[in-house]
Amino acid sequence: MNQNKTALITGSSRGIGKAIALRLAKQGYNIVINYARSKGAALQTAEEIEELGVKALVVKANVGKPEKIKEMFAEIDETFGRLDIFVNNAASGVLRPLMELEESHWDWTMDINSKALLFCAQEAAKRMEKNGGGTIVSISSLGSIRVLENYTTVGVSKAALESLTRYLAVELASKNIVVNAVSGGAVDTEALKHFPNREELLADAKRMTPAGRMVDMEDMVDAVEFLVSDQASMIRGQTIIVDGGRSLLM
Repeated sequence: MNQNKTALITGSSRGIGKAIALRLAKQGYNIVINYARSKGAALQTAEEIEELGVKALVVKANVGKPEKIKEMFAEIDETFGRLDIFVNNAASGVLRPLMELEESHWDWTMDINSKALLFCAQEAAKRMEKNGGGTIVSISSLGSIRVLENYTTVGVSKAALESLTRYLAVELASKNIVVNAVSGGAVDTEALKHFPNREELLADAKRMTPAGRMVDMEDMVDAVEFLVSDQASMIRGQTIIVDGGRSLLM
């Protein structure tokens, strides 16, 4: 068991982040739940995690702000004194046609989806190095390599995230830190409700996925679980696409 080992999952009060947190808790990891707005959901997630017999720490932090990241890691030090896994899951974005984007939309999305990975990874790596290594996994999406409607800010920020994953993988390898990303096809989560073309996306995913069904949250969690395991230690800087083959037909 991974007794006393600790995993931080950003944006883990709900959706895929929560599902990852619960899976790692079942494996014996203490869990750091990070949220920006939904305190009630974060506390509910903490309760579910502690029922599994591990400890949960709830930290409110907008990971788009480096000073908030530093405060979050100070809390982790105080409570657990170590970090073994960092799952970079928190994401946001302004969904608009390219011609309607403003600078604030760009900055907001890039800060939370790309900048956060760099500054969280720096802090995580300092802690992981003390334990002899660790793993970092980011959640990406197909918009990083394909063009999705109204998805400019998010797609570009996820492309940056995937590129940063490669740089981190090489530079942190000497510290025995394994860095990868998981990119998913359309998954029907809370986040998808914000898409103006949600129904269309879901219909497309159901119709066009060669595997014959849509990707669900557990498919994403399975990939993360594999990448944080010892079996994946020679996979470095990769973005694993979990989409049932959908992107092969684009």
